[in-house]
Amino acid sequence: MFTRDKVRLDADIYRPEQPGEFPVLLMRQPYGKTIASTVVYAHPTWYAQQGYIVVIQDVRGRGSSQGEFNLFSAEIADGEDSINWAANLQGSSGNVGMYGFSYQGMTQIYAASTRPTALKTICPAMIGFDLYADWAYEGGAFCLQANLGWAIQLAAETARIKGDKTVYQALYKASRNLPFIDQIPAYPEILNQFAPDSFYHDWIEHNQADSYWKNQSPNLDNVDLPMLHIGGWFDTYLRGTLNFYQERVNQSQHPQHLIIGPWAHLPWGRKVGVIDYGIEANNPIDELQIRWFDYFLKGIDTGILEESPIAL
Repeated sequence: MFTRDKVRLDADIYRPEQPGEFPVLLMRQPYGKTIASTVVYAHPTWYAQQGYIVVIQDVRGRGSSQGEFNLFSAEIADGEDSINWAANLQGSSGNVGMYGFSYQGMTQIYAASTRPTALKTICPAMIGFDLYADWAYEGGAFCLQANLGWAIQLAAETARIKGDKTVYQALYKASRNLPFIDQIPAYPEILNQFAPDSFYHDWIEHNQADSYWKNQSPNLDNVDLPMLHIGGWFDTYLRGTLNFYQERVNQSQHPQHLIIGPWAHLPWGRKVGVIDYGIEANNPIDELQIRWFDYFLKGIDTGILEESPIAL
């Protein structure tokens, strides 16, 4: 597809084998569409087998999509364009839902802020809704390990896409052993040298909740959608998941459900480190999302709204 400013965004599309019209499930992510977040979700072919057209899209400047990647900056307009495009795919019923965790969770919220009529529900997982307080800083302290690791990871992928093997290898090596030995660890030389345009530099300079963060964070004041919120007790962004859920409960007229399991950011399973939380901690999210999507995209009464809105 092409965005309103004529940038091509690439996607893989998975379809049910049977004929007919089906709702669309859209995931927009920056890590390569072939991965499709299968570290935590079932493969898109499984979702297609449940009677959905599944679209896994590389965001602008990532994977094989065109354009320049600039953290979150294009996700509002590109998200709206992608939803409108997905709703009009051949075989689409016109109803669109979104799912995904982390950055893929944030792309849902940015897209929802435009209120596209085809978007009926979203399932954001493990997000930092307020980028300052939920993602970059905690109690005013810069989240150095998480932010630095992520910045190097994204910078390495940028170098790979551009074909700069030397820069890629240097950044990839640093991502495996974060450079905390610099004279000032929060100002790593490797990012100064190889990724001077990284978001990291802005994040560390804006150490107060100023207008920079307000302009970066999505605004959902006029948005009201049913949402399934997903978090993990050991996830770095748990407070963002909880804060966003509470805000939506206070403002929304539509159902808001929350599930939190004993999971880290990834993977989602019964074990965290050496601790085994038992069979009940196994990841139930794929089946839960299908029940949620069946209700809101297909009009099937799955009984999900008769259950407690909070599961811990």
